[in-house]
Amino acid sequence: MKNPLILLLGLFSIFMLIDCVNRSNKKESITAEYILGNPDYPGISYGGYRDFTRDVQPTLPQLKEDMRILSAMGIKIIRTYNVHLDQASNVLAAIRELKEEHSDFEMYVMLGAWIDAKNAWTNLPERIRNENSERNAVEIDRAVELTNMYPDIIKILSVGNEAMVHWAWQYYVEPSIILKWVTYLQDLKKEGQLPETLWITSSDNFASWGGGGIEYHKKDLNKLIAAVDYLSIHTYPMHDTYYNPEFWGVRDDELNLTDIQKVDAAMKRSLEYAISQYQSVVNYIKTLGIDKPVHIGETGWATISNGIYGAEGARAIDEYKSSSYYNQIIEWSSREGISVFYFEAFDEKWKDANNTLGSENHFGLINLQSEAKYAIWNLVDSGIFKELTRDEKSITKTFGGDIAALMETVLVPPTNEEIMADK
Repeated sequence: MKNPLILLLGLFSIFMLIDCVNRSNKKESITAEYILGNPDYPGISYGGYRDFTRDVQPTLPQLKEDMRILSAMGIKIIRTYNVHLDQASNVLAAIRELKEEHSDFEMYVMLGAWIDAKNAWTNLPERIRNENSERNAVEIDRAVELTNMYPDIIKILSVGNEAMVHWAWQYYVEPSIILKWVTYLQDLKKEGQLPETLWITSSDNFASWGGGGIEYHKKDLNKLIAAVDYLSIHTYPMHDTYYNPEFWGVRDDELNLTDIQKVDAAMKRSLEYAISQYQSVVNYIKTLGIDKPVHIGETGWATISNGIYGAEGARAIDEYKSSSYYNQIIEWSSREGISVFYFEAFDEKWKDANNTLGSENHFGLINLQSEAKYAIWNLVDSGIFKELTRDEKSITKTFGGDIAALMETVLVPPTNEEIMADK
């Protein structure tokens, strides 16, 4: 009779082998179609820059520690924005190293390829919005190269970032330019030169996807909508607290509410405003007879501003409001099966390098002092960051975790009368 212990060990080894194979097969089968709209695969926008300029690239160790932090938060897919800098290729290398070090590590990438109009970012007097920058082809080729190097990690390719919205006057292009590159990439998929499960999109303002005025409703846009695998739209109620404040402020029937009730009412309307912009795109593509997924490629709410969103302007920005918006939009999107690439993971001070208190520098859930903002204080409390550091600093709470001190910074939105007086 064979030794029962040997039989048990043999069976245990077989079960472990089967489990490893199953887990490996599961990861290999994960596609954009599976990830997008799946609440078990939260996304976030990621840069990881620490300095006042992107000339200083985050190092591989820094990228790895950021990926560990995001993974601990439950993030499973990050969005990047260009491939002409080292950040994208380095973050892919960082993820691969982490996967090799830990077989259960899981992180995927929505890789962005930056697109410009001809003469963008130059001193030439006119941007030629229906012609490609010479850089575009190089950017696309590098994105293809990286996708084929990291097919287990890159699940989505995004052509351009807010490249079609008219207010991006420095570089915006006509939909025909985005359509050209989306079609090119889709053809590479058909030819077997890109993974067939890779999804191709462009990430742009909701208006650019047909949710805005009729000036955006062009034949090439409609062709682009038909060509992408899904639509990645941006919605920023925070910006519109100043530029289009129809939903903002304290209504006349709210004047007798407490200050925090006034804030909560305005933030509830902010979510409704974001949902209405999302729905405007869904409604537009339905008029075209097109039925395909629409997800949110960017939305967010800054925590500091000394400009038009701050105390002397719309009074829209503080950590309480940022937390309110974050929690509301994540709850809504998870319930509705919509992916949100929240903007963004960490503060980055290069965005408004000449104004440290500018709102663009303060969209992160974690600041540059390695402090978790109010939106994720609960994660600090849960202990998920206990063994993790960022730039040699433990992850702690802003305000030292003092909720009373945080609440003293909360700005009450202006009344309707005050808003009208400023316009």
